[in-house]
This record gives sequence, C-alpha cells and structure tokens, in this order.
Amino acid sequence: MLAAACSAPQPSGICSSVAPALEALLNQSTLRVDIVAEEEHCGSWFLDEPRFDCGLFHLVGAGECRVESEALVRALHLEAGDLVVLPHGHAHRLTAADREHPDATSLICGELHFSTRAHHPLSHALPACFVVRSSEAGSTFRQLSSMMVEVSSSGLAGRQVLLNKLADTLFTLAVCDYASRSTERRGLFAALADTRICKVLHAVHETPGKSWTMQSMAALACMSRSAFAERFTQLMRMPPMQYVTQWRVSLAEQLLRERQLSVAAIAERMGYGSEAAFRRLFKRVSGVSPGSVRADALAA
Repeated sequence: MLAAACSAPQPSGICSSVAPALEALLNQSTLRVDIVAEEEHCGSWFLDEPRFDCGLFHLVGAGECRVESEALVRALHLEAGDLVVLPHGHAHRLTAADREHPDATSLICGELHFSTRAHHPLSHALPACFVVRSSEAGSTFRQLSSMMVEVSSSGLAGRQVLLNKLADTLFTLAVCDYASRSTERRGLFAALADTRICKVLHAVHETPGKSWTMQSMAALACMSRSAFAERFTQLMRMPPMQYVTQWRVSLAEQLLRERQLSVAAIAERMGYGSEAAFRRLFKRVSGVSPGSVRADALAA
C-alpha cells in the first residue's frame, strides 16, 4: 500500500529514480501512525498541544481553524480536508478561525512514531511543519481524507484499526506531496534531487546487505571517492558508510521486532558475517542489544 500510494507523477527537480528510492525507504521504515483523538469544536475555542517526543498531525474534517507555533513564521489557516503535519512534535495551538462567525470544526488528530532507535533519514529531511492543502492535492488524497472522516463518524467494527491504516497511507501521500512541492529540500529530499547520490541511495535501500564500500558507492555514482564522500555528507549530514550502518540497524531493528528470523540470520541479511560483531555494532548504534529489542517486542 505504501508503494502504491507513492506511485504518482514524479516530482520536478528530483531524479528519475526518486519513486523507487522513496518507496523503498517508506516501505521499510519503522514508522507507526496512530489516531489518538477526534475533536469537535464550535464557537470560540482553542486547543494547546505541548511539545511531544513524537510527530503530530491534524486533519480538518469540517469547518476551519488556525494553527500557531514557534515553528511557524506566521499562523496557518486550515480548511476542511487540509492536513497539517509537525514531524518533530513542536508545541502548537489550534483555534477557531473566525470567532465572529464560528462554524463547527472537527479534527482527526494523530501521532507519528519512529520505533527504531537509529537515525531515520526521513525524520531529518522533513521540516518542523508542513501542510497538504485539499484544494491542491490529488484526488487520491482527497478521497482518502474523506474516507477517514466518514469512518471517524461511523460505528464500524474495527473503526480504530481502520483509521490507523488509513492515516498511515495518508501520511505517505503527504510525504510524497511535500517531496514534489517543496523548493527548500534538505537531507533525504535534497539527496534525491541529485541524480548521482539518488542512484546510490536507491541501491543501498534495495540491497542493504551488499558489501558496500566507499569505492563501490563512488563508482556507482560515477564520481571520485573524495568528491562522492563530500557531496553525500553535504546532503545527508553524515558520511556514506555511517548512513549504510544506520540504515542497516534501522532495518535490523524492524526484523528483530517481527521475530521471524534469528539474530544470526538478520546479521547475515544485513551483510555481517559475524553475529557477535553485529551484536556489538547494533548496541553501539541503537544503545540497546538485539535481545532487548526482541524481548520488548515479545512483551508488547
């Protein structure tokens, strides 16, 4: 579903392999999207959200509202169908848009959790706040947001599960929309706009267990080692081999939580011949042992 959600016309200014590169990352990410509140307001109202350790989002089901935050240069005006996302959980306030002529406003509010302890490239690439306007989004986004509003007001069995799954896809569409519209790209999105670096990212995301070296990545990018290392580090804010390690640990943590493979099998899949070496590296990068991750998943 994630891959399908992102198979839209390719963003201008981003290399031709952005779709598969971004799809692979989204499809393998350890992001969890949860609907945590469904609010209805009328008249003069406000809703203060403190700083959170997770990302936050609000979908306007009906009516209008304003969003204010230190993360914003100016307040945002939202209308029905608009989605505002604060990926880093910045504190913000939601208020009635027109206090003199108030209309009933409904909101579907959710949280974004990166369950992996390793650095995830998507979290760094997203800004403090971005909005997907219903009037500018594609028909798929509008249909999906309308479906969420309909499910929210229904008494369907499994309603919460349905909302979470729909929100997961809606967030994927929002990321793709941001990637296609933003002119101030950073991190992952800036790298995807560079044809040579994009090619390397796609390959690393698709085959993380390959014996990647600085030389092999530079050759794939058709660049010298020094030029490649400098360009990659400039865009991704970390050296190439560190990125490979972070990506492997992120995927390994997901596999550990799924509990279908042994630690030795996961180590081999991620390109490590020694289980002991993999355990040491995993703990150094994530701060916990593979056994602790697996135990936490089993308890959950």
